[in-house]
Order: sequence, then structure tokens, then C-alpha cells
Amino acid sequence: MVDADSLVGTKKNPEVSDYGIGDTVKVSAKVVEGDRQMTQVFQGVVIRSRRGGPSANVTVRRVSHGVGVERTFMLHSPRLEKIEVTRRGKVRRARLYYLRGLAGKAARIKEKSTTRSQ
Repeated sequence: MVDADSLVGTKKNPEVSDYGIGDTVKVSAKVVEGDRQMTQVFQGVVIRSRRGGPSANVTVRRVSHGVGVERTFMLHSPRLEKIEVTRRGKVRRARLYYLRGLAGKAARIKEKSTTRSQ
């Protein structure tokens, strides 16, 4: 039996940095409008990540003008330019859907500490 990953022949995008759930990321994606191509940056919190071969995707959420906006990006898409982590989040869940019901300061995620004290 042949799996879909070997048929499609996906390879890891070197511009996609190692991110985790709860991290604040900047996702640069190409947007095509007619005959124009431009890069659009979407910054938000990673609330979900599916890593399943060619169908791997990441969902990023941000609040813009009081309205929650979520975008799902396909990791192996040629339109995805890069993902860069701006802040590491400390969470205990794999899916952060509970952020949809929170607003303001309650929706903040604590930052992971980078140094260990001994």
C-alpha cells in the first residue's frame, strides 16, 4: 500500500521555524489579486497544528478591531513563504479553542521562561 506522502513528495520548507501551540507567530503568505502578487503578514497565536504529511496545517488567531480572526495555513503550500516565532507561549493544551470565548487580558498567554535557574 502506498501512502499519500510518498506520492506527493513533500519537503520541509526551510523558512518555517519550529513553532509550538500557544506561540505568537508572524506568517508571511503570498496573496494573488488578479495579476498582482504581494506578501501579506498575519500575526497571531497558534491555536491548533495538524502535522500529517501533505495535509499538515496550522491555525493562527488574532483579534483585529474587536473581532477574532482565524486563518489556516497549509504548511506545504507554495504560497506560504515563512513562519517566524516572535514569542513562546506556555500552555498545557494541544488545542486552544477556549481563547475564542475570552477577551482582553483574560485571553493573554504567559510567556515561556528561556533560562533555568539552579
